[in-house]
Formats: sequence, C-alpha cells, structure tokens
Amino acid sequence: MSDPPFEGDDGANTPLEAEEREQLIPSYITTRAELNEAELANIADAIRWLGSRKRDILDRDFLNTLHKRMFGEVWKWAGRYRTTPRNIGIDAYRISVELHQVIDDAKYWVEHATFPPDEIAVRFSHRVVAIHPYPNGNGRFSRLIADLLAVQLGQSRFTWGRVNLVDPSETRKEYIAALKSADAGDYDHLITFSRA
Repeated sequence: MSDPPFEGDDGANTPLEAEEREQLIPSYITTRAELNEAELANIADAIRWLGSRKRDILDRDFLNTLHKRMFGEVWKWAGRYRTTPRNIGIDAYRISVELHQVIDDAKYWVEHATFPPDEIAVRFSHRVVAIHPYPNGNGRFSRLIADLLAVQLGQSRFTWGRVNLVDPSETRKEYIAALKSADAGDYDHLITFSRA
C-alpha cells in the first residue's frame, strides 16, 4: 500500500528546499528521488510492523503511531500533528478535535452498520485526508488506514486504481476527481475508484 518513488518524473532530481532538509533525519537526502526512496523503505517497514500487531484502527494513538512508523525514519515530525497552515486541510488548531470526531463517527458507523464496510472505510479515509493532520504523507496514510479498516471489517484491501498515486497520471487525476466528489458529499466515485 505504498506509493513507489517518482519513476521517470522530471522532478525526481529536484533539490529539496532548505526548510525541508532541516526536518529530515537522513543527512544524505538532497533530491526528491532520494526522499521518495527513503519514504518508500520506511513505509515498507511500517507495513511489516503492522503484520505483527493487533490493532484498533479507530484509535487516535494508534493512528499517530502508524504515521510515525510510516515516516519516522525520514522526518522529525512524523506522528505529530502539523502546527502550520496548508493550502488544503483544516486550521491546525482544529486537528485534534476533528480527528476525535471522525473516529467517533466511524465507530458509530461500524456499530450501527450505517453504511456497507467499503463505504465506512472510504468515508473514514476521506475525512482524515480532508483534515490533513500531518505536515506530509496524508494521502498515503489515509489510503493505508482505509485498507486496514476494510480488512478489520472483513473486506479485502483496496486497489486504489492499481497504480502509484503520487506520480502525475490519468489515474491520479481520476483519484483527485473522486476526492472532490466526496468533498461535495458524493462518495460513489471514490468507492468505485477504491476497488478499480
């Protein structure tokens, strides 16, 4: 469930900004390609770690631990909520309260079978990525927690279009369009895309 590095992307050799490098743990990383490789390896380690854990996806501490496991070998801020504004997501001061609310909502959906299992997992993932709780990695994180929740609810992992959703592609454009539909309250496209 991890996105591979930017393959053949012209931006792969783009140097990282000074502010980005200050938050990196490995000192050898200077380009996007190196960053992508390091993140991919870190996410693979997190997925291995998940295999040996009993987990409750609908737990805030678990979610923060998972994000730290996914990015903690690369970024100093891994597993900690962002404190600065972004061009997407909610105001930083609202993150903790909003995450608590979406976790409670998802618990209710599960307990009362409000939606089918796939829809519960996709709605939960969408709400988390819309909050944009971490400085980076929110898309990969939200897709992984959707996969984990789907499995916890007796479903298989999602396919998410069967391609890397980090790289620019037609499939990524379709994913973004599905997210925008979900932003407007129509989850059908995102649910269909998650199983494409």
